[in-house]
Amino acid sequence: MKIYEGENIRNVALVGHGDTGKSQLVSALLFTANMVNRLGKVDDGTSVTDFDEEEIQRKFSISASLACAEWGKTKINFIDTPGYNIFMHETEAALAAADSALVLIHAVAGIEVQTEKVWGFSEKYGLPRAFVINQLDRDRASFERTLEALRTAYGRMVTPAQLPIGEERNYRGLIDLVSMKAFLFDPDGSGKGKETEIPTDLKDAANKAHEALVEMVAEGNDKLMEEFFEKGTIPVEDLAPGLRQAIAEKRIFPVTVAAGVLNIGSENLLNFLVDYMPSPLVREEAEGLDHEGGQPVKRKIVDAQPVAAFVFKTVADPFAGRVSYFKVMSGVLKNEANLTNFNRGSAERLSHIGVTQGKSQIAVAELHAGDIGAVAKLKDTLTGDTLGDKGSPIFFSKVKLAEPAISFAIEPKSRGDEDKLSTAIHRMLEEDLLLRFSRDPQTKEFLLSGAGQQHVEVAVSKLKRRFNIEVSLKAPKIPYRETIRAKAEAQGKHKKQTGGHGQYGDCWIKVEPLGRGVGFEFVNDIFGGAIPRNFIPAVEKGIVEAAARGYLAGYPVVDFRVILFDGSYHDVDSSEIAFKLAGSKGFKKCMEQAKPCLLEPIMNVEITVPENYSGDIMGNLNGRRGRIQGMEPKSGSTVVKAQVPLAEMLTYASDLTSMTQGRGTYAMELSHYDIVPQQIADKIVAAHKPATAEEEED
Repeated sequence: MKIYEGENIRNVALVGHGDTGKSQLVSALLFTANMVNRLGKVDDGTSVTDFDEEEIQRKFSISASLACAEWGKTKINFIDTPGYNIFMHETEAALAAADSALVLIHAVAGIEVQTEKVWGFSEKYGLPRAFVINQLDRDRASFERTLEALRTAYGRMVTPAQLPIGEERNYRGLIDLVSMKAFLFDPDGSGKGKETEIPTDLKDAANKAHEALVEMVAEGNDKLMEEFFEKGTIPVEDLAPGLRQAIAEKRIFPVTVAAGVLNIGSENLLNFLVDYMPSPLVREEAEGLDHEGGQPVKRKIVDAQPVAAFVFKTVADPFAGRVSYFKVMSGVLKNEANLTNFNRGSAERLSHIGVTQGKSQIAVAELHAGDIGAVAKLKDTLTGDTLGDKGSPIFFSKVKLAEPAISFAIEPKSRGDEDKLSTAIHRMLEEDLLLRFSRDPQTKEFLLSGAGQQHVEVAVSKLKRRFNIEVSLKAPKIPYRETIRAKAEAQGKHKKQTGGHGQYGDCWIKVEPLGRGVGFEFVNDIFGGAIPRNFIPAVEKGIVEAAARGYLAGYPVVDFRVILFDGSYHDVDSSEIAFKLAGSKGFKKCMEQAKPCLLEPIMNVEITVPENYSGDIMGNLNGRRGRIQGMEPKSGSTVVKAQVPLAEMLTYASDLTSMTQGRGTYAMELSHYDIVPQQIADKIVAAHKPATAEEEED
């Protein structure tokens, strides 16, 4: 692999809805550029960028992956991204390394749900964009219908730069509207086009589309506008740089055409990326902070600046260890460089840097500003960290992703895997920023959280394949609690006579409810030494332990006060254990009278959906015992705010996807605890009784 300077590099992310053919098109582009010796196919499990066993088995991308092509004097770094909602966080995180985006559109299905989402991501990162209407060889494919949908959705800036020659089974080539030349392709998958005359039946359409392209290019450029008015057109030598500038300024979103499986249009698309999409240097400056949480600073994206590299992705490889993918933001990064991790204050040696070609890595001696590379076995570096020269610190912003939407309880099938589980999962957390692993202190369950059920299932499958750990998934227990609604008073007495010392403890306690969230209070109201001072903590301990075991359904009792006001003791037989048991018995007797009830966690939920779905969302939330708190518009969508019991939200991720065709997102956090309706509480208590009976038998 040759060394490339920034002006000869293109960092292009392929984004779009699932099944638009991103991975297949990358394989076609690599084959056409002679980077691989065969045309890999997703359906055969041989595509370059879908190399993970999960991806091969499921036939779609799960994580972002990289590949590169040398085309002429230019290197193109391709970032192949997932297209399904459940893995869209991978796409968003990977776009931090891109300088432009190719938005793939299925020639049959047109604009789909995730098209809107990746378009939003591209806007967020300020990326110039071009469309590829792909799979024009499919039955019912239509360039005109798809183009019209794109213009309706994204405006008149959507302008064809290519026209297809034929459609469906007759699709065989394209017309380049800049050079006004036609290219025909053999159906052998070579990707090499033969230049020819524009077909007679397409000349009028091509001339009209060429004029439209010329007008759009001239519209935002005064010099080209004058030339257009003088000559009535713009010659190719001026049109090409004008189009390049218009794309970089996001005044035009050009439309190209392709068929990845047949490898039609790949050669022209490679030329298009080299000629018209921006290099990393077009941005001129990268924005960062002088320290974490500090003041904004800018760093020029040139070789002459100090070295700075941003780590945008981490892969936990079972053989190579931790592999860090980075973009060189400034300077020249040489192999064996010693850099500082500014986020963690540690030194890192970058041995054996390289560029990535799917699952393989090609060693390079150095990488220039704007290029993308990878390195294995960094000690402390994780995704979002910035590496650089010690004397020139800069911190590039980490990507902020949405919070996990669903949690599952997880437990190893083998007792021997318990120790290995935590280590393995934490390696996976380094790779997948949206996974979370935690332990619920109340239910004692280990929880694995992710974007959706399929996301968590894929993580579990990776655990088995990479680390040989099998786990079972089950819905997490709801952390219910118990409390009281009335005052009560009772005696707790523990008396037992044996051959030697007996046991004697006697206490009188009152219980009364406290406000929600207050917890537990213990009041010592003993006068006259009815209970010796050294036994009073034992009474409290007995009550606390009994409260932790619960009364109704085994959940902790909270938000109550206990007042210890009387009791008696025996000089010989009284002990701490006796008073502890007395306190426990007194608490249980009080619970019988104090109107105990169950509490459930109530979540603050924010759902963001297109406006036309808001009515359905509110109706669904009402059916989940939710209370609507309000609605507000946000960037063309509606945010519905509500408070909903956690028990009703366990399946919400998949239901929201169904209701909104994947357009909706939501986030939730704990608000407070509230009383469970009696009808539901009765079922929870009834379900607890068989478990209690089994425990007593054991």
